Amino acid sequence: MIPRLYEPLSDYLRPNRVLVIYGPRQVGKTTLLQRFLQTTSLRYKLDSGDDMRVRLLLGSQEFSRILEYLEGYQLYALDKAQEIPHIGKALKIIVDNIPGIRVIATGSSSFSLAGEVGEPLTGRKRTLLLYPLAQEELFAIHNRYELRQNLSDFLVYGTYPEVVTSTSRREKQTLISEIAHSYLLKDILAFERVRHSRLLWNLLQLLAYQIGHEVSLNELATQLGANLKTIRRYLDLLEQTFVIQRVHALSRNPRKEVTGKVKYYFCDPGIRNAVIARFAPLEERDDVGALWENFVFMERLKYRAYHAIPANVWYWRTYTQQEIDLVEEREGQLFGYECKWNPRRKVSAPSAWNRLYPQARFQVISPENYLPFVSPHD
Repeated sequence: MIPRLYEPLSDYLRPNRVLVIYGPRQVGKTTLLQRFLQTTSLRYKLDSGDDMRVRLLLGSQEFSRILEYLEGYQLYALDKAQEIPHIGKALKIIVDNIPGIRVIATGSSSFSLAGEVGEPLTGRKRTLLLYPLAQEELFAIHNRYELRQNLSDFLVYGTYPEVVTSTSRREKQTLISEIAHSYLLKDILAFERVRHSRLLWNLLQLLAYQIGHEVSLNELATQLGANLKTIRRYLDLLEQTFVIQRVHALSRNPRKEVTGKVKYYFCDPGIRNAVIARFAPLEERDDVGALWENFVFMERLKYRAYHAIPANVWYWRTYTQQEIDLVEEREGQLFGYECKWNPRRKVSAPSAWNRLYPQARFQVISPENYLPFVSPHD
């Protein structure tokens, strides 16, 4: 079992507060919760949003019934909380009326759970976002040499826990394909206003072929025969359910720098490959550079999230096609990072970057030096 960076959860629990754990399906939220419950000395009750009895009880928002149900418990753990209507109001009743109680709620869909818990639990919650396994977490089963040796598998099959711990590439392919086809869009398709599952899947496939490239929403709409409003809405839902991640262009000089454009990355490269059914080894592919860029972007995002590193994030490109894959602004300082899978020569910062941002820093991120960029262990 691979330890997660949020362990032990006791570090994040506070009396009369709700600890909310978000994340994509199948990334290990339930496992993280169960491992904590196996070691806690607190008297707890564990429920699941799949249980109709629990849905009716918490959905009723009846003070007396809910408080009687949890009488004598120090901790209430609720898995799959997004399944319960108005769950935020029920959790507010619990933390406001049971002295000293701690609450943990896990959920896979941010558009349903975040919307439900946001306003009712203002000032009463702490939120943790759990991703597929980060490189830092994989130090539990690999040393630095092994992590670099396994990079090809990470780029092809991704880092969902069950995929990483499987023993064969055939099994990895089967598992990530199952996640993509059975779980990936489950939250979105359950959303009452989403009717066109084929359109949603076709949109994902188009995005899969465009990772690392600027995306035109008008072109997406034209290619799919859909209106722009629908495409925008579906893209927002895909982001909110942790399938894709959007990044905008840095533009402080509109006459020279591209503005108003976006790129999309997949939150797991294995999901991207499963969407287009492409699992060929890296030496047989023509998209290794794009996969590496996607991988670096997401591993860096995990690193910032898990270590609470505040940053503004963009990509950068000029109208003369000079570009940088990832730009971070931290404490007022700009840092440019170019992702190169196999740099054959020394790569320098673009001349326009040096001219427009003379105080900014620049670094190439390759398989040889990526670990310090995404993990404090290196």
